[in-house]
Amino acid sequence: MAKGLTYQDSGVDQSRKDGVVDKILHMMKRTYGPRVIDNPWGFAGLFSLNGESPIFRKTYRRPVLVGCADGVGTKLRLAHELGKHDTVGIDLVAMNVNDLLVTGAEPLFFLDYIATGKAQEGVLLDVVKGIVAGCEQSGCALLGGETAEMPGFYKDGEYDLAGFAVGVVEKGRLLDGKTVVPGDVVVGIGSSGLHSNGYSLVRKVVERSKVKLDAVVPALGCTLGEELLKPTRIYARALRDATRAHNARRCVKAMAHITGGGMVENVPRVLPAGCAVDVRTGSWPVPPIFGWVQEQGGIEEAEMRRVFNLGIGMVLLLDPYFVDVAIRRLEKAGERAYVLGKVVAGDREVRFRN
Repeated sequence: MAKGLTYQDSGVDQSRKDGVVDKILHMMKRTYGPRVIDNPWGFAGLFSLNGESPIFRKTYRRPVLVGCADGVGTKLRLAHELGKHDTVGIDLVAMNVNDLLVTGAEPLFFLDYIATGKAQEGVLLDVVKGIVAGCEQSGCALLGGETAEMPGFYKDGEYDLAGFAVGVVEKGRLLDGKTVVPGDVVVGIGSSGLHSNGYSLVRKVVERSKVKLDAVVPALGCTLGEELLKPTRIYARALRDATRAHNARRCVKAMAHITGGGMVENVPRVLPAGCAVDVRTGSWPVPPIFGWVQEQGGIEEAEMRRVFNLGIGMVLLLDPYFVDVAIRRLEKAGERAYVLGKVVAGDREVRFRN
């Protein structure tokens, strides 16, 4: 009689995976604050809105929970090709937390989902190392997640990522753009480069260019691979510092995370009817990677604006009275901020002007 099959025979080694999870649980605790209720190996993570500390009590009278889900996209393919996995976890957190921030919410906790063909300890720990770093930058807790081994579905050594962020905002302080009016000022916060959008096009450009990922590109000041794997910037602490001195709803009327679709598609999402935005070209420095991609791919300017952030990762629409103090606070927090233009009468669009 043939020996019966086991789960390990199918490619899933549960005991080895459990050993990796133990190490991940230890790393997660670096992100815990007083509102996290420790529940190791539990079926779900536990988070108290008030916590044990009196400093959190009565913070919210009408709390609204905010949830986001996102991934890293085909940027992961470059991480696989370069064998570098310690930054894509930051991207994963950033893509979720930055979306959450535009509502005015405070990030509370983050969950991750990692699917792989076969769990490789070094790779998984590097990915989680990045997720932990992203959560620390965001000021939120890595509350839990799932690591799914799926042999036969993913190739050995390959993985995919998804992330989920939850935040909270006082109902009266929700940023919904309803108070935006012509005359308000458009401020942009600098990106760290491509962030995590447009990589399907970028990979086509790299293929056409014949430039190797480990080749130094003088215009970039580093190898092409290093530039392409720069992690997405997380704006949580800077935005908190920029708005904490004033009622955020009066100071910042709306925010847009500039992801896929660029300013062209993302800024109109927070504009009320009757408003448009005029952006002055040349009012901010465009990082060299965008010029390299455009030149190597022969990409039209309109397409660049429709796909990439072009050096602006977050856009703020502000009352003119608060512009100078907001920019000073953003710069003090380590960000680069620029006046890009203004809100004008129009039909919820972005218009680029010389």
